[in-house]
Amino acid sequence: MVQDPIILDELDRRILNALQADASQTNSDLSASVHASPPTCLRRVKRLIDAGVIEKQVALVAPEKVGAALTAIVEITLDHQGAERMDEFEALVANEGAVLQCYRVSPGPDFVLLVQVADMPAYHALAHRLFASHANVRNVRSFFSIHRSKFETRIAV
Repeated sequence: MVQDPIILDELDRRILNALQADASQTNSDLSASVHASPPTCLRRVKRLIDAGVIEKQVALVAPEKVGAALTAIVEITLDHQGAERMDEFEALVANEGAVLQCYRVSPGPDFVLLVQVADMPAYHALAHRLFASHANVRNVRSFFSIHRSKFETRIAV
């Protein structure tokens, strides 16, 4: 069930934009940048977290600096698309650290995955583990990034 979006005022939007640019800033720095008092800022951030607008605060790591330089976008089509079989596949990829994102899509393939691995041998091992040995996977199409021209995590608010 899709939940209605929370009503955001201008201060909420400024806070979200500032945190998306740098979530590590102190409440004092955040309040100064959005022109609100520190207690107001703290209360607003807590409300945005409690409402699920802010899901988590993370550090973005450069994949090539930590030995995960190969990005693959993978399309997966299953033989049987029943709800139980789709859930089973989602559970399988959810437990795989190299799978950064998994989307159930329509039309076309059943799933699109974003995968980050060290190199082609690591991708081959992952593909064998997740796709080749999984009886319900009918088709796999993999696309390998040769250059990332844009990477953004910011949502326009």
